[in-house]
Amino acid sequence: MTAESPHPVGDAILRRQRVRESAARTYARSFPIVPVRASGMTVEGADGRRYLDCLSGAGTLALGHNHPVVLAAIRRTLDSGAPLHLLDLATAEKDDFTTALLESLPAAFAADARVHFCGPAGTDAVEAALKLMQIATGRRGALAFTGAYHGMTAGALAVTGNVAVKEPLPSGGEVTRLPYPYSYRCPFGVGGEAGEKLAAVYTERLLDDPAGGVVPPAAMIVEVVQGEGGAVPAPDAWLRELRRITTERGIPLIVDEVQTGVGRTGAMWAVEHSGIVPDAMVLSKAIGGSLPLAVVAYRAEYDGWRPGAHTGTFRGNTLAMAAGAATLRHVAENGLAARAEQVGQWLLTELTALQGRLPVIGDVRGRGLMLGVELVDPAGQADAIGSYPPDPALAVRVREACLARGLIVELGGRHDAVLRLLPPLTITDEQAQAVLTRLAEAIEAAAGARP
Repeated sequence: MTAESPHPVGDAILRRQRVRESAARTYARSFPIVPVRASGMTVEGADGRRYLDCLSGAGTLALGHNHPVVLAAIRRTLDSGAPLHLLDLATAEKDDFTTALLESLPAAFAADARVHFCGPAGTDAVEAALKLMQIATGRRGALAFTGAYHGMTAGALAVTGNVAVKEPLPSGGEVTRLPYPYSYRCPFGVGGEAGEKLAAVYTERLLDDPAGGVVPPAAMIVEVVQGEGGAVPAPDAWLRELRRITTERGIPLIVDEVQTGVGRTGAMWAVEHSGIVPDAMVLSKAIGGSLPLAVVAYRAEYDGWRPGAHTGTFRGNTLAMAAGAATLRHVAENGLAARAEQVGQWLLTELTALQGRLPVIGDVRGRGLMLGVELVDPAGQADAIGSYPPDPALAVRVREACLARGLIVELGGRHDAVLRLLPPLTITDEQAQAVLTRLAEAIEAAAGARP
């Protein structure tokens, strides 16, 4: 250990990562730490510092890091001698996972559902869902929403809203972009319930306009809470309108639950808040219990796949299925969705109070333990509904100030000015208080250091 480098092992690893890995690194740029141990919500770096993790693998770690239930399921599977890789062959572990998954899905949907195992990432499940509906309907194209994030492969990127990641690439498909209700930055400039109603009316009128330019699409895809879009929850009434509009026009509705699933929003699945029954649900992240796993669940009438129509070498990961089944059952049996609702509501209330004394907080929103704090420049010009310009530079300073205080918080939103909170569902009251305290201190410090 030298005076220049108090943490030589971690520093050396970070240097090698910068040299060896691609320029597409994201979280590694935001959090220049080298985690060596983790348990629950706590991550320990190579420098010995401990951090409260409000990123949770971008929502993957429903039970936090290395939960005993997950580790026990993995060890049990390893000790059993079960084959770890079998493509899509039947195994006891896959059968058990499928049972646990169907038991967890909304009853009206699960009663007539089929499950397709995809490659291990959510983006592949989105691709599969879009292909499935194209096959079923014989149509091309899709309806997607402003602010959406569905993945980085060609079809998933086409329905994603982020212009920066789409701009350098050729077109990924025929997509009609529709307005997503976002009260603070309402696409219609009115906000609230009025903006929500306009979004539904616009969608219906556009689809029915013979000169609207929209060819009947293969599907509509929507997030119940936009994650990368800035923790923007969809109004329940608006979702019910979407379901009515798509049903009446024979348009399959795909709900992307990659980040919202497994209790994250205060219900096992986010669609349960509105009561809608979609035609397909895209699932990944938390369903694998921290290991890579992705599936599409859909109504049986759409099961028009031919053998091999959508495959993937790693779609049958035995350990992920064992860990995933254990996670699904633990969340259900221990009421962790209700716990997410309770803690999330407390945090939302406290953050709203914090907003009252810190004008750099423009909006606080979310559902369950999927929360967003939008940072703004209160000295800027407010728009027609009183919303101030986003302040991404401040958001970066806040993220850095959080890390200095032992809190991992990532950014998102249209302008990367939203602090996103995705703690594990196992967060304790004490940890929730610590998150709030550290976040408040970080915002105050960063705002006070405004250039």
